[in-house]
Amino acid sequence: MYDMPSIQATEFRQAMRNLASGVAIVATGRKVCRRGLTVSSVTSMCIDPPCLLAAINSRSETHDAILANRSFGVSLLRGDQEDLALRFGGRDAAKGSHRFDTAQWDQGVLDVPLLQGAVCTLECSLYDHKTIGTHSIFIGRVIATRPGHGAPLINLQGALRTLPQC
Repeated sequence: MYDMPSIQATEFRQAMRNLASGVAIVATGRKVCRRGLTVSSVTSMCIDPPCLLAAINSRSETHDAILANRSFGVSLLRGDQEDLALRFGGRDAAKGSHRFDTAQWDQGVLDVPLLQGAVCTLECSLYDHKTIGTHSIFIGRVIATRPGHGAPLINLQGALRTLPQC
């Protein structure tokens, strides 16, 4: 391994702004114990078994709730759901289960919150996790999906944008 210093956080952040990412809400729990947050770091990992990974700040309530519940839901957001992305990203005063108050949610087969009207939802059992720096990588084995509709919401160059619907 090379013994070279890493680049500065601001340089890394600036470079990564150019990578278009889907925007999703990762959530877990029931009723007043529901927790969720907005992420743009969800990606498929492998097909056998079907797994995805999500990177979540280890200081967030959702991080510890996923570890406790051992399952989570991923709701891929539509272009017209920017307000939810901002709400679950902490841009208003809503905390904990109150973040869920402005939208309709279902509980999936794993009893995780899934946003009604999302582009797609995925339900995951926690397969593994690893903490690296400020975040943990959660690997979820996908147990169920639910297709939705609409054009996806993406994060590109620090702005939320909509792609045209295919």
